[in-house]
Amino acid sequence: MKTVPALTEIPSAAETASPPARPLALIAAGLLVFYHLGLIFYGLTPNLVARPLHMALILPWVFIFTETRSPGSRLGGWVLGALGVAASVWVAWNADALADQYGFVESGFQYATGAVLLVSVLEAARRAIGWPLPIVAALSLAYAFWGHLLPGEFGHAPLPHASLMGTLTLAEGGIWGTLTGVSVGVVAIFVIFGAVLNAGEAGQGFMNLSAAAAGRLRGGAAKVSVLASALFGSISGSASANVASTGAVTMPAMVRLGYPRRIAAAVEAVASSGGQIMPPLMGAGAFVMVELTGVPYTGIVLAATLPAFLYFLVVWIGIDAYARRFDLRGIAAVDRPARRAVIVTSAFFLVPFSVLMVAMFGMGYTPQFSACLSIIAAAILLLTGADGRIDLRRAGTRLSDALISAARQVAMIAAIILCASIIIGVLAVTGLGVKVTSLILSVSGGMLWPSLLLTALACLVLGMEVPTTAAYVICVSVAGPALTQLGLSPLQAHLFVFWFALLSTITPPVCGAVFIAAGMIGENWIKVALTAMALGVGLYLIPLAMIAQPALIELAATPGAALLAAAQIGIGCGLVSHGLIGERRGLRTALFVLVGLAALFVRPVLGL
Repeated sequence: MKTVPALTEIPSAAETASPPARPLALIAAGLLVFYHLGLIFYGLTPNLVARPLHMALILPWVFIFTETRSPGSRLGGWVLGALGVAASVWVAWNADALADQYGFVESGFQYATGAVLLVSVLEAARRAIGWPLPIVAALSLAYAFWGHLLPGEFGHAPLPHASLMGTLTLAEGGIWGTLTGVSVGVVAIFVIFGAVLNAGEAGQGFMNLSAAAAGRLRGGAAKVSVLASALFGSISGSASANVASTGAVTMPAMVRLGYPRRIAAAVEAVASSGGQIMPPLMGAGAFVMVELTGVPYTGIVLAATLPAFLYFLVVWIGIDAYARRFDLRGIAAVDRPARRAVIVTSAFFLVPFSVLMVAMFGMGYTPQFSACLSIIAAAILLLTGADGRIDLRRAGTRLSDALISAARQVAMIAAIILCASIIIGVLAVTGLGVKVTSLILSVSGGMLWPSLLLTALACLVLGMEVPTTAAYVICVSVAGPALTQLGLSPLQAHLFVFWFALLSTITPPVCGAVFIAAGMIGENWIKVALTAMALGVGLYLIPLAMIAQPALIELAATPGAALLAAAQIGIGCGLVSHGLIGERRGLRTALFVLVGLAALFVRPVLGL
């Protein structure tokens, strides 16, 4: 029998893409994609060559290949894009000579080049994600140039302008710093992998496998959403993209099955937000964490696995509680995908993921080289579909969609990282980061938990205005040293900040994933946000539990203790979730919540 389309047929990239790209855009996308793949296979390329060329390739996607209604904005984009590309190429072309200048500007032309690069980065970020992050970066630049005029301890010694401009724009610091290196060498590759994967039938595979695994259960449609969003989010790394893609399928299906709209939207927002903490990819943040902590990528993945599992377990428990309250039944057998369809479509993501895992963990290749092999496998699968036919015309359309999608996503993330790199560069050259760290220690009285709460609040506030990765980078740059001075390991501090940078996706007043889900389904966003906060309570509790129970993130070193800690934290979070959702009587709710919190923060069981 025919399945219900809205539940089992997720649109492919080809079906949801904008009209066919102009040849110039397709050529630009191809150059960007094959340049980044070539860097991995070619070998070592000087940083002052690879990173400026990276910027030169992403700028057209921010300034030129975007829709703008204003002719002035379009003209300004062409002019600034051309100047920014020219300045970036000039830096790459003169990399050897610039290296001998040791970060000093030597001519008026170099000053002008540096100014063009800074303005291009700020405007690119503004066009990509709005005003807040560029404003913070511009204020940091103002502080770098004129902060010596400030009285008191937050002033800094005068910095020669030639040194400051050179360090930020013509040397391996500032916009060409280590964060940009992560964007060039790792983030771009995994974004390309995700774009190629999604251009085929991997999305349909996610949905079919999820429906087969969870569709028959109580609250089945919501649990399908959780599984599908976890799978999709692990490669997209964006809560908003996750909501817009899987949500277009799961939310209407839930409503038709009798789910209240606020619950349908909240389930999708919470599940999609968790995609950014779901190994093995975890979006751009995982790769930035590798660079900032020095912990290998495999170590980050292993440390993040149990917390991510607990997050989705708590969401699952909350859904089950709602299903009991509203008698939300599973999906009828006739509406679930056939076994053959599940097996066939699942191959479209299982094969590339298997290549990635075997290459990375079995053969010891680097994550970026392993991802390149996975891209090749995913690209080969574009030749065919669930129907088993090899269709070159369809494959060509999918490939062009993958190139365009990859270029746009790489450009957006690079614009964020380049802008954040300005802030990190200023923190380094002025010593402001050390001063903020001292302030946190002073305000908290040198105590860990007050420092954690201050950091969490800063993450929430900053995350309301900038994307998760940028909020994480900025917060951990100023608060991370304070947390490590108070006894946390670098990985603990970074995971704590990264998780709390996600809070803004579901926490009012600015909650991006909630806004999108509520708008798509036509529900009041405040109702959705309150429901999402109850469902996603693990997002608030698990980072705190990582501190109270550090064994949770030590799966590689002490797997037994890590699993016991995960069980204890899972019970505690489950009790809190059940109390908030399943119990509607004040006293019983309070009892469950208090017992759950006690389970989270008491010393690990068995004295471990």
